[in-house]
Amino acid sequence: MDNKINDIDKELLNEISNLENIPNGAYNIRKNGQGIERKVTDNVNIVTKTDKPGIDIYVKENTKFEFIHIPVIITESGLTDVVYNDFYIGKNANVIIVAGCGIHNDHHKNSQHDGIHRFFLEEGAKVKYIEKHYGEGNGDGKKILNPVTEVYLKAGSSMEMESTQIKGVDSTIRETKGILEENTNFVVTEKIMTHGEQFAKTIFDVELNGDNSSAHVTSRSVATDNSKQYFISKIYGNAKSFSHSECDAIIKDNAIVSAAPEVVANHVDANLIHEAAIGKIAGEQITKLMTLGFSEEEAEQEIINGFLK
Repeated sequence: MDNKINDIDKELLNEISNLENIPNGAYNIRKNGQGIERKVTDNVNIVTKTDKPGIDIYVKENTKFEFIHIPVIITESGLTDVVYNDFYIGKNANVIIVAGCGIHNDHHKNSQHDGIHRFFLEEGAKVKYIEKHYGEGNGDGKKILNPVTEVYLKAGSSMEMESTQIKGVDSTIRETKGILEENTNFVVTEKIMTHGEQFAKTIFDVELNGDNSSAHVTSRSVATDNSKQYFISKIYGNAKSFSHSECDAIIKDNAIVSAAPEVVANHVDANLIHEAAIGKIAGEQITKLMTLGFSEEEAEQEIINGFLK
């Protein structure tokens, strides 16, 4: 890495992308609203948009098991960064995309990143998408992250999405939209932890438009102190299709978690399932760990860590 990357940047990058050094494969690193590092490969091209901030990522057909890293970091207090990234995945390609944003804010003004990512998968393509969000800093300015993900799956394609809010994010609205054609599969796993006065809202909106399309959405969250979380899931079965969505949450102190599922079957062969469970940590779980030498506080943390794995 060149001198554009300092120690704080490296810490943020390591938290959201596990980047000790510049990785193999294609990458684009964005800092404080500007691209600062980029590499393309024979199979992956990255092009700066000309009409708005962001990049277009093109993956050639039949590309196999390449990594693409597109992390964003913000260290400037008072900055609102909006970026539009579009991914065009060629036929039968199979790639892993690592994204996410880390914010370091030591001052009084709010820092915010809104990332709008759209994925266009051609027939037979497969993508694993890993997204992490993280906030840190000693200032009282808020760290705000509002990711939007849109997924468009053509016949025979599939996408697996792992989204994790690690810690330190004061406010987030997370929107995920999926439009699925025939023989497609969309799997989403979300993990969120909030504390203090933090706020998190998740919105899933998935349309199963093709025969044998399927979606599996799992949200696991922990809310403590006075934090608030809202989970909204809307799944529409417009063809012979299957979906399973579940929201599991642990609450502590004065925290609030609300889950609002909606499933709409517009086809006689649409099979749509939703499950939700919200509650506190069971006392017997804590007691069991305390018999093994854990303090009550350590036992609670151990249960939370296991829940969010």
